[in-house]
Order: sequence, then structure tokens, then C-alpha cells
Amino acid sequence: MNLSVPRRVTAVAALAALALGGLTGTSATARPAEAAAAPDISLTAVKQHLTDLQSIATANGGNRAHGRAGYKASIDFVKAKLDAAGYTTSLQTFTTSGATGYNLIADWPGGDPNQVLMAGSHLDSVSSGPGINDNGSGSAAILETALAVSRAGYQPSKHLRFAWWGAEELGLVGSKYYVNNLPSTERSKIKGYLNFDMIGSPNPGYFVYDDDPTIEQTFKSYFAGLGVPTEIETEGDGRSDHAPFKSAGVPVGGLFTGASRVKTSAQVSKWGGTATAFDRCYHSSCDTTANINDTALDRNSDAVAHAIWTLSAGSTTPPPGKVFENTADVSIPDNGAAVTSTVNVTGVTGNAPSNLSVGVDIVHTYRGDLVVDLVAPDGSVYSLSNRAGGSADNIVQTFTVNASSEVANGAWKLRVQDRATYDTGYVNGFKLTFP
Repeated sequence: MNLSVPRRVTAVAALAALALGGLTGTSATARPAEAAAAPDISLTAVKQHLTDLQSIATANGGNRAHGRAGYKASIDFVKAKLDAAGYTTSLQTFTTSGATGYNLIADWPGGDPNQVLMAGSHLDSVSSGPGINDNGSGSAAILETALAVSRAGYQPSKHLRFAWWGAEELGLVGSKYYVNNLPSTERSKIKGYLNFDMIGSPNPGYFVYDDDPTIEQTFKSYFAGLGVPTEIETEGDGRSDHAPFKSAGVPVGGLFTGASRVKTSAQVSKWGGTATAFDRCYHSSCDTTANINDTALDRNSDAVAHAIWTLSAGSTTPPPGKVFENTADVSIPDNGAAVTSTVNVTGVTGNAPSNLSVGVDIVHTYRGDLVVDLVAPDGSVYSLSNRAGGSADNIVQTFTVNASSEVANGAWKLRVQDRATYDTGYVNGFKLTFP
């Protein structure tokens, strides 16, 4: 157990159980089915797209804003890449603030047309700068992921659709126009929308949207596998292009690395950096290619691909029944006292089921140190893991518990104790699913 040599875990099998199965039951000893592995997204390639967007801005008055030549040139640049890669692309036009706006929609041939997974980013900048973090970063990451789909000849179960939105900076105009002009039958076919807005901030945090539980868990589990803690995104909640989809009843999720809000001292301890704004150049002329954190951009670009590969292979809809979840981090002291994460179950009639699904997401550098129990409201204890798994990292798994003798409503606790020295971690999430 060498804490100075962290181990990177892909956790593909566990992620398949959580994200694809929607936290439906697998036994504590069953091995989850594997999902297709996403390719590594080249940071060099993503940064080249940013360099190209910077060049477009520089050649067009220093910005890529709605109604300006730089925005149309940005749309044409992305469209040409996708056309050459075999996508079916279309430009959707709208008018706002006295100018024509453009959304670019790109469909990858194949997949179930009644099961659509979308990923989108706004491509426009503000008029005061080139908008390389906001939002060249998200736009470049999904562009390179779309190109990776083409290079791999990927044929997922779902139909893949990518989008680059116009006039987001004027009030989500482009994405609202797209959603509002979709017939209800077409909106119902979109089983998940993933939004990526500012994912390379120079003083980054790692924030995950908490709107849809399955999409949220997909991202959180991915970062847990890297040993990177995450927090729930609050700064831009409802202020980016996922909002119109969410309002229309589409499951949404996404990533964010922070804007003008100041990173707290606790976040500095967690992620590094300084107790200053996540992006000091937010909506400013200095939002150039120099305003990007390479590590954050690389991690988030890979997370984009991971989510698209994972969620396009299976269901993005939340599991049936009622889901109760606690996503607050709980530190686990090294060789110390037990800690708990609590979910309060309400509105469930009678007893708990014989197949209660217990979703566990623990980040820890030596899972064999851990004793993990589910504690029912009456104090009954159900063992989930007793120092199992040896030197592997993390416990990201769904357990099935026969809790039929327990009253469903009440405070259920995940209890975790580290019983050996040197390795540390925290509870990243705890979820109960009642069928």
C-alpha cells in the first residue's frame, strides 16, 4: 500500500453496471457486464481546434460573437470537419438581435432513431473576446469526440447527434429555438442531452451537473476512476444550453470547470490552483488560447468520449421506481472510526423490497481496507463488502440486498470504516433504488 504511487482505475465493468444498467440490481459477487471502451481523445487535436478558432477570431475583429463574421466562420469550420468525416450536417437558422444566427446539427448514421443521445456546446463568444475557454473548449472537445466516432467506425445502439449552438451568450437563443421547434414526437426520442460549457478553465474545478442521476453517475464514476474528486455544478445551473432540454423533459447532464466564482480554500486543497476566480478571463479579451488548463481540458475531453460511448450503448433513462440519493462527499479517516452517508426514504408504502438496489461510489486507494455496510432505519446491518478486493482502488458497484423485513421509509445509512493504515479516500455517493 504505497500512497505515493496512485493507481489509475478504468472501472469499465463497474461503470457499465451503474450507467448502462441504471443502478438496477447486480449481486454483491456478480461481475458486471463490460461496456465498449471509449478511445483516448488527443489533447493535441483538441488544442489544434482551439488554435483554429483563435485564428478565426483574430481574423474577424477579435471575437466569434453572434451576428459577427467570426461566428459564421466558426460554424463553417466545424461543419467542414464533420462533412469530411461522414456526418449528415444541417444548419438551422434563426433571427435574434437583428442578425441571423446558426445552429449546426450533425447526425452520425445508424443507431436506433427512436433512441437519440445528443451532445452539444455553444460555439459563440461574447463580443469582447475570442471565447476560447467560453466556449471553444466544449466545442472543440465534442468536435474531436465526433471525429473519433468516425475514425472508430463506431456503431452504437443509440443514434448519435452532436450540436453547436448559436447565440447562447444572448440568452440560450439557439438551443431554445431548436428545442421549441422540435415536434413533441421528436423531442421524446432524445433520451439524453450532454452539455459542455467551459471545460478548460485556467484555475479549474471539476463540476458535474446533477440533473439526471444516470448521466451524473456516469461522469462522477469516470472521475472517481481517475482519483479526481468532483462537486455538483451550481455556478452556471440553468444558465447554459441544457436548460431548454431539461424544461422539455429531456434527461440532461454535463461538465463545467468554473467561471467568475472564486475557488474556495477547500477547493484549492482538493484540486490545487489558487483562491482566485476559476477563470479570470471570463467574458474578457484575454480568453485566448493562453487561457486554458491543459490537464482539465484533457480530462474533460476524455470524459466527454467516455460518456458518449457508455450512454449510447445502453439506456440513459433513470431506473423505474423511486431513487433516493446522497451525493455529498464524506471523508473516510485512515484506520479510524466509521462514517456514514444517509438517504431519507419517504413516500414508499410498506416494507423495502427483496431486491433493494444499493449503489455505492467510494473513492479509495486500497479497497481491501474497507468494511462497508448498509444500515436500515431500525439499525439492522447488511454487509456489502468486508475488506474485499485486495489492492484495487475504489468501490463503484451496485449491490442487491434482501431488505423485505425492513420498513421502507426512514433514514438508511451507508456505513464505511477503514481498518488499516496508509490509504485514504471518501464516499462520493450513495443511492437506493426501490423497484
